[in-house]
Amino acid sequence: MKTEKNKRSVEEVIEQHKSSGKFIDVDGINTFVLDKGEGEVVFCIHGVPTSSYLYRKVIDSLAAKGMRGVSIDLPGLGLSDRPKDFEYTFHTFARFCARAAEVLGIQKYHLLIHDIGGPIGFAMAAENKQKVLSLTILNTWIEVDKFKKPLPMRPFEMPVLGEAELLTITHPTWYLLFSQMGVNHADALPREEVDAYVDLLKREDDGKAFLKIMRHFEKSDEFKKLCYQAVENVPYPIQAVWGADDPALDYDHFGNEIKQAANLDTVHKLASRHFLQEEKWEEIADLVVKQASTRGA
Repeated sequence: MKTEKNKRSVEEVIEQHKSSGKFIDVDGINTFVLDKGEGEVVFCIHGVPTSSYLYRKVIDSLAAKGMRGVSIDLPGLGLSDRPKDFEYTFHTFARFCARAAEVLGIQKYHLLIHDIGGPIGFAMAAENKQKVLSLTILNTWIEVDKFKKPLPMRPFEMPVLGEAELLTITHPTWYLLFSQMGVNHADALPREEVDAYVDLLKREDDGKAFLKIMRHFEKSDEFKKLCYQAVENVPYPIQAVWGADDPALDYDHFGNEIKQAANLDTVHKLASRHFLQEEKWEEIADLVVKQASTRGA
């Protein structure tokens, strides 16, 4: 329902998002893709509890700056299929993203990764180094064996409690969480655009696939070594861009973790929280474009 004549409904927001993208078949899974612009590809990997929707502004900005922005909805999230028999692990997602790039005819790409899209993107890069042009890391982690979920996300790990917690995620409760952890200025965003995250999360399976993802975070030493292969002695440039006010993946711990792992001289800090793509899309796109333009210089 619309609350004002000039205000869109959540359904209209999602329909507009859907109409701005397309669907592709990736090994039998109907997969939603945002794909805009021309030029070198920036392949953007989202985390939880989000989808390509989080990158919509970044992709528009990349397209305006002469690049091709691409982001798929990972299986189980957003507008993509939510198969019951899919293996919802980071490594499987990494290989799925690589296959999606192949289906889209993408030979090489800049990677832009965030949240669980970090470990997913690290694994993807490690197994496809010859295809990676550059790597831009947003708020995430690489020490997968030591990672503990932020407190608000921990209940989802547990049977029964996770299902109960998911039921409490509604437009009002999500807005409160989004305001506290997501961005610095939630009141500057249209409320229906924030509410759309809830509907895109739950959709036809009420978030059951999301719970599977939350219960299958990979923490093995083997997977950690694979992630590190994406940032050590690689042929492509790496940068990190951080929402410096993120209370969940804070800079002091996780930002420095990435800085050290990737042997970076500095990390670009932006005045936002965990979902910095919602507030700092222009700055993110500028940094990606700048790194792409200086590659090989």
